[in-house]
Amino acid sequence: MKIKTITMAIALMTTIIGASGCSMMMGEDNAAASTPRPGMNVIDISAEDRAPTSSRMNETNEVQGMDAYGAIGQPRLYSSVQGAYKGRPLTKHIGDYVKNMTQDLIANMEYVNDKTPIGVTHFALLDTNLQTTDLLGRQMAESFVHELHKFRVPVIDFKATEYIRITEDGDFVLSRDYLELSSSLPIEYVLTGTMTKHQGGVLVNARILGMESRAVVASAQMLVPFYVVDALIPSDGSEQNGTRDGVKLSRG
Repeated sequence: MKIKTITMAIALMTTIIGASGCSMMMGEDNAAASTPRPGMNVIDISAEDRAPTSSRMNETNEVQGMDAYGAIGQPRLYSSVQGAYKGRPLTKHIGDYVKNMTQDLIANMEYVNDKTPIGVTHFALLDTNLQTTDLLGRQMAESFVHELHKFRVPVIDFKATEYIRITEDGDFVLSRDYLELSSSLPIEYVLTGTMTKHQGGVLVNARILGMESRAVVASAQMLVPFYVVDALIPSDGSEQNGTRDGVKLSRG
C-alpha cells in the first residue's frame, strides 16, 4: 500500500514538472515573438532567408549598385545646379593618383636632388603628334608641381612672368605667351609624360628627363579610372571628356 502511494506521488510530481516546463517554453516563444526586429542597419539572416529572392535582389542592387565601370557600392547620382556635371560623389580625385605616382618617381629617382631644379610640362596624348593635351594633362602637371614641392624638390614654374598683369578679369602673373616668358631658366630636369585612353580609364606614363642628356632618371605608371577623369569639368561647363551637351559620345 505504501509503495503504491509513493508511485502515485512520483507520477503526480512528474506531471506537474512537465506542465511547468511546457508553460516556460511557451513563455519563451511568446517573448521571442514579441521581440522587435533588428533595425535596418542590422543584418537579419533569418529574415533574409524568408524574403522572396526577387525582392532581395532588387534591394541588393539598389543598395550596392553597379556603375558602368563595375564599381560596387556607389551612392546615388548627384547633379550640379547648372547641370554641368552629373555623377557620384568621389572619395578620391586626380590629386590622389598623382600623389601615388610621385611616390613611385621618388622611389626610383636618380641624380635629382634639392639642388637640381625641375620643370613640369603638360602630359601629351600618346596617339597624337605629342603636341596635344587636354584638361587632364594640364591638371596633372599642376598636381605634380604641388607634390614635388612637398618632397622639397625645387620646381621652376616657367610660365611665370616678371610682372603682374592687372586686367578687368583679374590679376595674373602666369602666361602662355612665350614672348612674355624668360628664355633662360636654370632647369636641369623636366617632368613630363603621356596619356592613353584605356578600357576603364586613362593610362598615364610619367617620367623625369635630363634636359641635356635626355636620360630617363625616374618613371611611374598608373591607370586613372574614367569616373575620376570625367569629374574634371571645363571652366565653361559645356563639354566634358567624351560628352557634349550632356550626352555621352562614343566613336563607332
